Amino acid sequence: MKALVTGVAGFVGSTLAKRLVADGHDVVGIDAMTDYYELDIKRANVASIGLDQFDFVEGDLNELDLVSLLQGVDWVFHQAGQPGVRKSWGDDFAVYTRANVDATQRLLEAVRQISTIQRFVYASSSSVYGEAERYPTQEADRPQPMSPYGVTKLSAEHLCCLYAENFGVPTVSLRYFTVYGPGQRTDMAFTRFTRAAVLGERIEIYGTGEQIRDFTYVDDVVNANVRAAQIDSPAGSVFNVAGGSNTSVNEVLDLLGELSGTSLDVNYVEKIAGDVYRTGGDTDRIRDALGWSAQVGLREGLEQQLRWARTTFGG
Repeated sequence: MKALVTGVAGFVGSTLAKRLVADGHDVVGIDAMTDYYELDIKRANVASIGLDQFDFVEGDLNELDLVSLLQGVDWVFHQAGQPGVRKSWGDDFAVYTRANVDATQRLLEAVRQISTIQRFVYASSSSVYGEAERYPTQEADRPQPMSPYGVTKLSAEHLCCLYAENFGVPTVSLRYFTVYGPGQRTDMAFTRFTRAAVLGERIEIYGTGEQIRDFTYVDDVVNANVRAAQIDSPAGSVFNVAGGSNTSVNEVLDLLGELSGTSLDVNYVEKIAGDVYRTGGDTDRIRDALGWSAQVGLREGLEQQLRWARTTFGG
């Protein structure tokens, strides 16, 4: 099979591309190489896939000739987008609408012209739920984003459903819950935590640390993507991809202190606007439809990320 992966230089995108290459698939990867975080990390992610094993295209989805790039492609994994709750307020919102909404619409328009594409898998987010009505949250529960970022992810997800309904584009949207693991972006919590544990740096926590998250290991997220591509499901399907941890940030810090054998230096600062108190996803639907369930528990996953941090940051 031939797969196209957008956002291939990112955390999930590069990990997914490596899995597809290892499974023997042909892969085309696209990335705009924006400077939201260090470009050296993105270049290293691309290099780790093996440039002789896949075709890399640097460019913006809003500008590339997507129809040409999609020729012969069977699966599309749309991982690209502008991440982050904090920066999505104010003038930067235009960056989010262009990267998350406009780019998705343009890609869907191109995909609907290619009859051979079997699946379009979109990387959505638990941010679409905001402060959810209940926990664990089900896919049919009312989405109510608490941040502009969440609004753009939900908008793109709605586009996937619209193109499925009106044009039969075989979309599947996966709502990721707090993905972590080796190679995670440097601005994300677990990388900040494990780096600090390795180097003896101070850890800043936004809010009280009592906020609860459903942490999901990156290999489990990749497996969900592969299953979504390989296993038939109705066009327009939406699935939660959640690790089932339902653990507070403070509990994560306690576990990290235990695993690292160090006393962590933690400083609590003001919470971020748009940051929800709790996330937690019901995964019955994806288990029943795709046979997926999380395989990596929080302790095992955090051990893997701490091991990676020691190698990456030294100490």
